[in-house]
Amino acid sequence: MSVAAEAPFVLRSDAAGVTTLTLNRGERFNPLSEEMLAALQAEFKAIALDDSVRVVVLAAAGKAFCAGHDLKQMQANASEAYYKSLFQQCSKLMLAIQKLPQPVIARVQGLTTAAGCQLVAMCDLAVASDNASFAVSGVNVGLFCSTPAVALSRNISRKQAMEMLLTGDFIDAHTAMQRGLINRVVSLEQLDTCVAELAASIIAKPAVAISMGKQLFYKQLEMGVDAAYQLAGQTMACNMLDASAQEGVQAFLEKRRPDWS
Repeated sequence: MSVAAEAPFVLRSDAAGVTTLTLNRGERFNPLSEEMLAALQAEFKAIALDDSVRVVVLAAAGKAFCAGHDLKQMQANASEAYYKSLFQQCSKLMLAIQKLPQPVIARVQGLTTAAGCQLVAMCDLAVASDNASFAVSGVNVGLFCSTPAVALSRNISRKQAMEMLLTGDFIDAHTAMQRGLINRVVSLEQLDTCVAELAASIIAKPAVAISMGKQLFYKQLEMGVDAAYQLAGQTMACNMLDASAQEGVQAFLEKRRPDWS
């Protein structure tokens, strides 16, 4: 058995409230195989129950972030039942990211294609190096990126999403930022520092407010404006009753820093 085969599909490290999950098949561009999807799902399930985790960073080993689904594995299991099961498994993972109480930051260091773009789009935030590139390129092999389209179209405009989906062409990191797929672009040397600063800014806020806010944000996007305002008002009322908000408001009125320890 090779070293790569023996190695875990996902590596986890924890430090100061930040959990980093690293896709660990860099030699193969970190495809979302059945095993990779299952490993990520297990990690997110555990993290959701871990109050010590305040922010999750999704990173990748090697030159590429994620090249999408494992085409070799898909070709070796050519049946409608298998494909439906695989895409359901992938969709379950993507929704787990959105449902996670903690914010998830994608750390994108290189090439990202197809379901890899879906993975970035489903993360709450994304920081990329200036040599990263993005494409929903399934159409180039005759497979329209239908499931990545769900996430992509919720990040960038319809016509920009359709252009990427119909052509399979790559965009660079700066274009991805301009279109709203990622938040920040920095040099590869600055990538870890930028991600750490973003995580620290989030950790400095109360966990309750962050968790409630994330949940509200995604729910209201799928609602009509009246229902969205009703849910937002209810969420703010519950948030305001929390001790951390009471302390924050009192500290503001007293012109001091809040004590959330």
